[in-house]
Amino acid sequence: MTSRNFLTIDDFDTDGKTILVRVDLNSPMDPQGNILDDMRIRSHVATLKDLEDAKVVLIAHQSRPGKKDFTTMKPHASLMSKYLSKQVTYVDDIFGTYARTQIASMENGDVILLENVRFYSEESLERPPLEQSKTYPVKKLAPFVDIFLNDAFAVSHRSHLSVVGFTPVLPSGAGRVMEKELVSLDKGIKGAERPSIFVLGGAKVDDSIRVAENVLANGGADRVLFTGVVANAALAASGVNIGKVNLDFIKSQGYEDQIEKARGLLAKFDDKVGLPKDVALNDSKKRVEVPVSELNSDSLPINDIGLETIVDFTKEIENAKTVVLNGPAGVSEIAEFALGTREIIKAATRSGFSIIGGGHISAEVDHLGLAHRFSHISTGGGALIDYLSGEKLPGVEALKVASKTYFEAKKI
Repeated sequence: MTSRNFLTIDDFDTDGKTILVRVDLNSPMDPQGNILDDMRIRSHVATLKDLEDAKVVLIAHQSRPGKKDFTTMKPHASLMSKYLSKQVTYVDDIFGTYARTQIASMENGDVILLENVRFYSEESLERPPLEQSKTYPVKKLAPFVDIFLNDAFAVSHRSHLSVVGFTPVLPSGAGRVMEKELVSLDKGIKGAERPSIFVLGGAKVDDSIRVAENVLANGGADRVLFTGVVANAALAASGVNIGKVNLDFIKSQGYEDQIEKARGLLAKFDDKVGLPKDVALNDSKKRVEVPVSELNSDSLPINDIGLETIVDFTKEIENAKTVVLNGPAGVSEIAEFALGTREIIKAATRSGFSIIGGGHISAEVDHLGLAHRFSHISTGGGALIDYLSGEKLPGVEALKVASKTYFEAKKI
């Protein structure tokens, strides 16, 4: 019996069983249908290696209706075959006769990938698990399956059919990706080892404010350091004149109300929030360092934190025992303004337990070749922010309920 409140692969005898695994293979694709970044596909290899003596049925999505990359799972199956060094058979069906026939004829060690589950329009409807369990795909597939594993943390903030629908009717647990996400993020949120520092940047001001409010109120962080656009909003909240162009950008993104929220956060946790002392302005792509006290209405766009701030923040980060980084410190795609992001990343690798979240900063970690130096790199976007903000994820909650049901059934 697991000591956690959800089951994992280790709680089941999977040999010879048919296992339905919800994976997250959603990847950026070019107009020709080629996958540009296969990180998410590679992330599931550990789960599938641990199921090598089972019959594995994968269910996943690619993009969503109306998008140019809303397409079949065929290229994903090809790439997964490469990383598993065995055939992953693409099945051009989700729950019809062809899919069920293919599942019924599987042998131990076989892996099949069903068609893009979002081709079925009801997949994206948000409904409770019990209601989702009564849908056609669940009714048609569940009789052919022994165990359901959710290995798709990144979509578990959605109460979608393929995420929660099988948990009421099948023994259900977490795959290795999901397990590592929950264990690692819980360590980050609780600040398992002190001092614990959250470095929140990027352009999504509301996300960063939500996370900061949660980890500071619950004592999960000793300090929160703001960078990126959220730092600009917090500086404005503290009374700094960040310049019309920077204030207008915050307003254009719909974040004007977040300045007031940042003001409330600073009033409550002022000694626990770190703001930039200086910033790097973009003067025709030239980096101009300016103390925040010298900013004025005519100031240029703020594209990075300044050198003094980089020194101060990196010292705090490398001396921390727990570090969570989410979002870049500036416009890191422009070389002159990637300095803050890169130095913060390097500092985090010298800390204790380190977590990276957010697509832009994760891409920078890959660019620097430092992925192996982090304790955990999250696959989640919206799911990660929701989890760090203290919100319950439907996919995770469904696994907790399934765990209770599983052990209660064993007692009978």
